[in-house]
Amino acid sequence: MSSEIIGTVTTSRTESTSGSLVRLKTRRKLWLQVHLWLGLILGFLLSIYGITGSILVFHAELNEWLHPDLLTVERPMEGQYRPLADIFAAGKAAMQPQAKHHFATYPRNANAAVKLNFVLPVADGEESWLVGVNPYTAKATGKLLAKRSHDWLPATFINLIFELHYDLLMPPEIGDLVVGVSATLLIISTLTGLIVWWPLTGNWRQALFFKAGSGPVRLNYDLHKISGFYTALVMLPVLFSGIYMVLPHNVVPVLELFSPVTYRYWFQSTPPAQNAQAIGMDQAVAIAMEQYPQGRPHWIYGAPNPTQTYTVCQDGIDAPGSLLQRRCTVIDRYSGKILDLDDPSLPTATAGEIFTHWQWPLHSGQAFGMTGRILVFITGLACPVLFVTGVIRWLQKRRAKRAKPRTSGL
Repeated sequence: MSSEIIGTVTTSRTESTSGSLVRLKTRRKLWLQVHLWLGLILGFLLSIYGITGSILVFHAELNEWLHPDLLTVERPMEGQYRPLADIFAAGKAAMQPQAKHHFATYPRNANAAVKLNFVLPVADGEESWLVGVNPYTAKATGKLLAKRSHDWLPATFINLIFELHYDLLMPPEIGDLVVGVSATLLIISTLTGLIVWWPLTGNWRQALFFKAGSGPVRLNYDLHKISGFYTALVMLPVLFSGIYMVLPHNVVPVLELFSPVTYRYWFQSTPPAQNAQAIGMDQAVAIAMEQYPQGRPHWIYGAPNPTQTYTVCQDGIDAPGSLLQRRCTVIDRYSGKILDLDDPSLPTATAGEIFTHWQWPLHSGQAFGMTGRILVFITGLACPVLFVTGVIRWLQKRRAKRAKPRTSGL
């Protein structure tokens, strides 16, 4: 009698497990359809984002390689950088008087030039120019036209890749929206891909490794699912940070539902009642250096318009309990007052501010040094692989379905 009871219980458990597996497989078919159509519709855009993103991981090195005379210098034996005021003045002298200096990039190493970005008003719009300055001599190494406002394509390779990556060569008000919405849907595609990948039968070896001796059909399938799984951990934060960077006005209000967030680009300078001389970009850097004396300037945002602020971003700041070594200081262009510190190590830093501080370092891979950059680079290259193998898999299944009726009729 007891054996009959045990047998009945075992059968019941087997039937229950079988029923659960059937339900999971049914749900997975639904997620598979979502993953399939999102991948087919948006896979080409994912490929563009991935390839251009991989290039931009090393954009500084590539730009110097493409324009060595402009962007690289020889370091003197006992050379010291000239004052920033002299360096900025040399860049300004290389441009027409009406040109506005709006951005500067500090040398990334001892053999790099200071890169100064100018906007030049012209009769039919404006032009963007890049001027190189030798930091040891404060002499311009040359200048390069980067973009004309009325031209569809930028004039340089790196600028082309930047605009393709962030705006798909569309006007920013349209391109930002397209990129942000498509990246959101690609996050859903990535998550559904993980659901479809999950081995319901517990065969993890099959899910994590290529099948030895398999034919081209199985090899394509394994390449798609395995490359998708191993890059998902990088893909998800890169996609989200991309949304944050192109649509901050939409993302920040959502984040503020959970924690207060300050966004440094929203701060404005307060014009004085009387005409007062604005401080220079070099003075803004000096103010930031007083705040973080051990930091190395990297990006220096100018203030060409009356209400804009200076923002100085510095690297190499080693603060206790903080993994990231990057800090950005927002400064009023008239008074020199510090309006905001993008500093996750501050006691007043909220969870939302710490979260947003991580977004650019995660997107670029800078958060984890060269290892992080290489991981983002590889993930970007995996994007076209995922798209191509996904399309091939879809076509294979279509051909198989069409072949079934003919086979059964023979």
